[in-house]
This record gives sequence, structure tokens and C-alpha cells, in this order.
Amino acid sequence: MPLVTTTEMFKKAYEGGYAVGAFNVNNMEIVQGITEACQEQKAPVVLQVSKGARAYANHTYLVKMVEAAVKECPDIPIALHLDHGPDFETCKSCIDGGFTSVMIDCSSKPFDENVEITKKVVDYAHEHGVVVEAELGTLAGVEDDVKVSAEDSSYTRPEEVEEFVTRTGCDSLAIAIGTSHGAYKFTPDQCTRNENGILVPPPLRFDVLEEVSKRLPGFPIVLHGSSSVPQNFVDIINAHGGKMPDAIGIPEEELRKAATMSVCKINIDSDIRLAITATIREYFDEHPDHFDPRQYLKPARQAVKDMVAHKLIHVLGCNGKA
Repeated sequence: MPLVTTTEMFKKAYEGGYAVGAFNVNNMEIVQGITEACQEQKAPVVLQVSKGARAYANHTYLVKMVEAAVKECPDIPIALHLDHGPDFETCKSCIDGGFTSVMIDCSSKPFDENVEITKKVVDYAHEHGVVVEAELGTLAGVEDDVKVSAEDSSYTRPEEVEEFVTRTGCDSLAIAIGTSHGAYKFTPDQCTRNENGILVPPPLRFDVLEEVSKRLPGFPIVLHGSSSVPQNFVDIINAHGGKMPDAIGIPEEELRKAATMSVCKINIDSDIRLAITATIREYFDEHPDHFDPRQYLKPARQAVKDMVAHKLIHVLGCNGKA
């Protein structure tokens, strides 16, 4: 099937009590690992591209790699999405360039300005058969060009969501309930420690999610910054020359709970980067004489595939839903 929008996959996810995985792509191995896992697990998927990915890999290359994945994985719906579009021009470029979904992120701007720019993107996108994700509330953390300090982050205000969605006409809404971008989502001071001395992050604000859901019944909600930062990857990285002290993510059980509610799309990026880095660091230590990129990128691709399959089954619950 050709590239699709997220409309139908989100409708099924909402009704079915699961979420669709939105995985960031930057190169061929990542695209292959994600889509091969989804094809085998019969899961719908959103492949998303950030402004940084477009700068790194080039818009045309990324679109063509995703088109190749569509051809190689004909049994699953695949949407191509712009992640954190910073302005109308970037969104327009992606709409004109083959994307089926875009996000306009004006969450750092005043409410009325966020509404104005988002509506401009929505009007243009809908004229071209493309859907739009918007954001209310601001996530902390660092992801590509998105950098927000903990002090500048803010939870979504449920009392604003109805007016925002009505005035903008957006198709889905990213909200802030305590997730965070990057591999260092929380400082140690924000966490507690369990009996084994392992950091435990503060819980997500499900009360905010529940109130948003009441005010927007049936409307698809999105969670950004939802990597779990698997500690096995962190341990491998640290054991093979890396330095990632206190890297911590969102517990998978909390994401699974969110997926059974109104959250229809969960974004995962850092876990992909960790899987690749851990695999390559370990490979270099074990094979110091190897220099062919195919030798170490092959197991890295497999690590992405295995990690994504785990997310599809145990976190998102979207396996078998294609």
C-alpha cells in the first residue's frame, strides 16, 4: 500500500486501546530495522523525520528510503511524519515533498500565536491531504534542535485544549504530562532511588491526561520524549568506553498505561540511538581489526529491529493491528 496518513491508524488505536509507534529515522539501517520489525509483527508505524535529520541525511534521500520500505513491507500501513516542525515554511516543504503528516511545534510561543501558526499549517496541509499534529505544553530535554530547560518546561493546561483544537483544526495533539526529550530525562534530584540504588523517575501526570481526554473525547493524543533508555544499552555503552552516568527514561509500564487511554502515538528516538551505539561500541572492542562499516552496522540494524519489536509487543500493544 502507498504511504498513508495517520487518521485511520489513530482511529483504530483509540478504539483498540493501543498506541502506534513513531520512530525517528536518520539513515538506511534505522529505516530497515524499524520497518522489518513492524512487517514481522504486523504493526502500523509512523516513520518520523526531524529538522536535524533532514539537515543530516537530506530530505530526498529520506523520502526515497521510506518509499523503499513501503515497497519492501507491503502489508503494513506506514506514515511519513515531520517531527517538531519549527515553522510554516518547514512544514510546507515537507507537505510539498511527499510527507503524509507534519507536526508544527509552536508550544514555546504564546497561546494565540501558537493557534495562529498552527491554523495556517492546518489549512495548507488539509488542502493537500496531509494531517497535522500540534503541541500544547512544553517538554524539557534535548532532541536535535529542540532544547528546553526543566525550568522552562510546563504541563499542558487541560482547560486550553478544547479552544486550541477547535480554533486550529489540528488532527492530533501532543501534550506534556512529564515525559522529556533525550537520554537524560531527569536529574538525580528529580528522582528517588530504589533499594538497589537505581534512579526512579517521577511518575507521569495521568490526571492531566485524563482531564484532557474528558475534554476531547475520541481525539488522538501524542506523547513525545517517550524513550525508556534501557539500562542494558547504557551498561554496554559504559562498559565499552562510554560515559553516560544517570541516563534514565520513562518506565515502560507507564507508557503502556498511557497507550490504553487516549494516547494513540508514542514517540521513540533515544532508544534507537542507544541500541545502535551500544552495539557498535561492543563490536569495536570485540573486533578491533574490523573496518568494514557493513560488519558493525549489520548487528546495529538487528539491535534496532529487536528493540522495536519489543516496543510493539510490550509497550505499544500494536502488534497484529496492521
